[in-house]
Amino acid sequence: MTSTPNGLRPLVRHTGRTVPLRRGNVDTDQIMPAEFCKRVTKSGFEDAVFSRWRAEPDFVLERPERAGASVLLAGPDFGTGSSREHAVWGLRDWGFVAVLSSRFGDIFRRNALKNQLLAVVLPEPAIETLTTASERDPSMEVTIDVAAGTVEGGGGSWEFDLDGRTRWLLLNGYDDIAVTLREADAITAYETSRPYWLPSIRPDDGAAARDRTPQEAT
Repeated sequence: MTSTPNGLRPLVRHTGRTVPLRRGNVDTDQIMPAEFCKRVTKSGFEDAVFSRWRAEPDFVLERPERAGASVLLAGPDFGTGSSREHAVWGLRDWGFVAVLSSRFGDIFRRNALKNQLLAVVLPEPAIETLTTASERDPSMEVTIDVAAGTVEGGGGSWEFDLDGRTRWLLLNGYDDIAVTLREADAITAYETSRPYWLPSIRPDDGAAARDRTPQEAT
């Protein structure tokens, strides 16, 4: 599948194996401890995600049968607490494409969807069905259809809500910056038409603007 100029890929449908995480109230400090938030990059956080829990013997992410799984089955109230975006980056860098839970922290879910990490809300009985099936069979796969708004797996099928703009962004591989850049020509034309002495977002503002004569700028 071809990526868009901003490096994102359209996310239409995903099928992957699952990791059952039977823990509720998982805040972002547990997902991404604060000491890792000093890094200045937006990638390379796979070593940091759940780093404290991964020190526990037999933590589910470290089990060989879960290697390569891309769908996290989380307990209720996942991603609460701090708004740190690093928590989303860590899950994404680990290889997760989607997190399914009955409740998310609001800011975490917004951050996730803006970073192409599918944060899907399903009823708690649906999460329990999928979690139980995954514990019984680690090879079980879940299919998330963004266009149709459905999740299938573990012998069941459920619908999920996604607002229209978020769905459109995911299906087209856009983020807010990419949407703005689609209008770059119109923005440039508008900015060029403005008098030189008004505030502008043109990258050549500064020296170039100061060098223009009033006649050139009007």
